[in-house]
Amino acid sequence: MLKNCKFAIAPINWTNDDMPQLGGDRTFEQMISEAALAGYEGTEIGGKFPTDPAVLKAALDLRGMQITSQWFSSFLCSESYESNEERFIAQLDFLEQLGAKMINVCELTRCLFAQTCSMFDEKNKPVASDEEWEALCTGLNRLGKIAADRGFRLCFHHHMATVVQTFEETKRLMDNTDPACVNLVFDTGHFKFAGVDPVEAAESFADRIAYVHLKDIRADKMEQAYREGFAFRQSVLEGCFTVPGDGCVDYPAFFKVLEKAGYEGWMEVEAEQDPDIANPFEYALKAREYLRELIGR
Repeated sequence: MLKNCKFAIAPINWTNDDMPQLGGDRTFEQMISEAALAGYEGTEIGGKFPTDPAVLKAALDLRGMQITSQWFSSFLCSESYESNEERFIAQLDFLEQLGAKMINVCELTRCLFAQTCSMFDEKNKPVASDEEWEALCTGLNRLGKIAADRGFRLCFHHHMATVVQTFEETKRLMDNTDPACVNLVFDTGHFKFAGVDPVEAAESFADRIAYVHLKDIRADKMEQAYREGFAFRQSVLEGCFTVPGDGCVDYPAFFKVLEKAGYEGWMEVEAEQDPDIANPFEYALKAREYLRELIGR
């Protein structure tokens, strides 16, 4: 079952770049050392990582770790394509020196990440106009072609509190982009939090999934978030997110869909939590053991 998958874990489990008070005392070296010790083979780029590719690669190689991908914030709906392309190429240049083959793109025009309003109130939900959708899809195709020509895969990340959050929005993006240029970062937790069944979504998007974020959701906290109208960062602080096997996502059924689709590639544990409450090493071990029980490796 999923024998050609590799497991990674995100640095956000240790330190949160958007909320520095979460894990601010934890170092890059602690993060990658504990990740390797817990049995992971890779990680994404974090804010505390060395910016010199040679220094970063040496530290990773010492621990048998790889860089899987890196987040890229696109503003294709609100800024010029050229400004997005310039930043995108610079990031590809950096990732290329590290041997990575993926880049994860998320459209952040009018996102609610730093806002204090409820992300569940429809009047607050970021929505793209038809013209913005055209700019987004056309821009992603162009960026994806640049990436593909250099041996990369552009993977789009649907995400809570953004213009591509729901199943319908994700489908619109997939339907209007070129499969040769634009792939999908499938995030189990963000779909679950958006009221989408991750298993059904995986069945619908199976042929476009090129990268997986394994995030779980605590059911009681999700119900509280909807009831009380949590802001995005509040959902992190209140403990809505957790590692696979510790929440309500049906991972056995999800992995069966991936197996049937012949998925190969990275699956990355990602759970934004307060590391002083949820010890990152403990939860990394818990998640790795759960994945080993389900997948057999």
